[in-house]
Formats: sequence, C-alpha cells, structure tokens
Amino acid sequence: MSAGARHVVLLVDDTIINLKVMVEDLQAHGLEVITARSGEAALERATFARPDLILLDIDLPGIDGFETWRQLKANPVTRDIPVIFMTALTDVEDKVRGFAAGGVDYITKPIQVEEVRSRVTTHLTIRSLQTQLEERVAELDAFAHTVAHDLKNPLTTMIGYVQLIEHMAQDELSDTIRLALTTIVQSSYKMTSIIDELLILASVQRMDDLKLGPLSMQRVVQDSLTRLSQLVRESGAQISQPESWPVAQGYAPWVEEVWVNYLTNALKYGGTPPRIELGAERLPTTPEQPHAMIRYWVRDNGRGMTEVERACLFQEFSRLDRHRAMHGHGLGLSIVQRIISRLGGSVGAESQPGTGSLFYFTLPAAGYLGMR
Repeated sequence: MSAGARHVVLLVDDTIINLKVMVEDLQAHGLEVITARSGEAALERATFARPDLILLDIDLPGIDGFETWRQLKANPVTRDIPVIFMTALTDVEDKVRGFAAGGVDYITKPIQVEEVRSRVTTHLTIRSLQTQLEERVAELDAFAHTVAHDLKNPLTTMIGYVQLIEHMAQDELSDTIRLALTTIVQSSYKMTSIIDELLILASVQRMDDLKLGPLSMQRVVQDSLTRLSQLVRESGAQISQPESWPVAQGYAPWVEEVWVNYLTNALKYGGTPPRIELGAERLPTTPEQPHAMIRYWVRDNGRGMTEVERACLFQEFSRLDRHRAMHGHGLGLSIVQRIISRLGGSVGAESQPGTGSLFYFTLPAAGYLGMR
C-alpha cells in the first residue's frame, strides 16, 4: 500500500470473532474498516461508504452472500466495487460459483489473517491502478474530443474560403491554381473524415448503456446512400437492393456507419462503373450459435482480393488497397469490426482475384439482445 493511502474495506460476516480478528489486523496495517453482520446491512453501508473493497461472507442470515452480491452489482453506486467471497465451504463447486458470480477472489474459513491481509493488499493495489487508468483514459478521451472539434472548425473555414475563391475568381484562375485549390478541398474533406471516424471510434469504446432496438434497415441503408450521393453520381454506380429487409436488433447510428464504410469501399474499388448489390439473409441456428442471426452484405464488381489481402482487412491502420492511388487511411474497417462486435455480431469478407468482393456483417435478429 502506498504511503498516505487510506483505503476503506467493508467486512461482511455474522461471526463476531472473525470480524474482531480481521478488523484489528487490517486497521493495524493502515486500512479503514467498516463492518456489517448481514446482507441487508452490507447493502446499506456499501451504498453510503462506497468502500474500495468488500469481503463478503456467503453464509449470512437473511439474504446470503450471493444475493447480496447480485444486489450490489445491480446498484450503479456499488457495482464496480470488487468483492472477495469468504466461506467455510471447501467444495470446488462453491468456489466455482463464487468466481462465476463475479468475485475477484475467494477466502476459505477458518480465517488466516496473514492470507486475508495479503489478498486485501493485492486487490486494493489492483483497484488503485484500475482507478488511475480509468481517470487517465477519461482525460485522454476529453482531450481527444477537444482536439477533434478544434481541428474541424478551421478545416470547415478553409473549405469555405477555397470554395469562395473558386466561385468569385473562376474566370481568372489558371489550371495550376485551380488544381491546387481542388487538392486543398479534397485534403480538407479527408482530414474531416478522419476526425469523424476517430470520434466514432471513441464513442464505440465509451458508450456502455446503449439502448438497442429493432432496425428499419431500409431507412438505415437509404440514409447511408444519401450521405454518399455525390460519390454515387461521380462514379456512375449501379446499386441494387432488396424490396424488404429482415429486422435485426442494433443501434441505427452505428449500423449506418457500417453501411457507409462498406458502400464507400464498393464505390471506390468496384468496376467501371461500379455495380453494387446489397442483400441480407437469415442464418440458420447451430449449437455454437443458438440465437438467430441475420447477415447483411455488399457485393461489388471490383478486381477482388487475395487471401493475404483479406487477412489484413479489419486490422487498424491497414489499407484496403495499397496498389491504387485512391485509398483510405486504414480506420474504417477496424471501426466496422468494433461496432459490430459491440452489437453482438461479426464481420468478414469473401473474395478471389478477378471475381469482385463481398463484405458482410451479422446482427442478432430482432428480439434478442446480443450487445457485448
């Protein structure tokens, strides 16, 4: 324990002698200790004191230790507090149940104070490091959002001024200057896209209490195509899609980003012109996947990919196509993978050289909450 640290430990045991022995030893080693002799009292004191660690006896009067733990985890105030279970039971099944319930450790009675102190010290150290890490991540997250928004504002201003120059002096610009201005605008849009994807990535990592619901996939796809309407026109793409879509469970803003990424790649790397087919199918259940899943996909008529290229697709900062001048910055597909994983699905691609590519993602069918 670091000097000056004053950690709080909640001891929950209905045996007075156990409490007395542990309290004396832990207090002698610089810890603040509060006690409870029932599950009900433990819930009340944990909510009020917010201890750093709870030692929880399983065999308690009233509600037992497992039910006490369940209610602790159901309370947002106490759900992140680590719990060490204590019991006189030595059966392996009881220990397994304790770990399965979410306990970070297990102490078997009769209590050995040296063992208790060692385990408490270890888990308080882990708790301190975890808290420091969470605080650091929160600081970095806030910093990243500030930087991202501060970058987007001047980029938007730059694009506006370049477009104003092109409009006001269009008859006076040489081809060289016109090309330079076009390059500035394209680079600015690309930088803005990178910032947007970084913000999406941060939101995927940060959002814990996500509200999932049935998706109107036709609307999600249409919103994606609307965002890409200029690229669709410029490429002369031919896009087909089904008249109706099977209903999956998900979060529409994130799923829209998945479609935008897949469609953008199909538009950029498809044939000339790109011929793009969208589709979906309900997958059969299996013993390994007993929950109904739906696979959505985008098929293009591009040059296809080798097995080596496919293996790198969803890695962060790997480019979809290293051999063409028009390529991404390596974030899009890794973000797709993170989004779909959080929503309980999977991603993948099927392709061979000369046959085009099919990119797919799966989501739980409506009615099953599969978020991870």
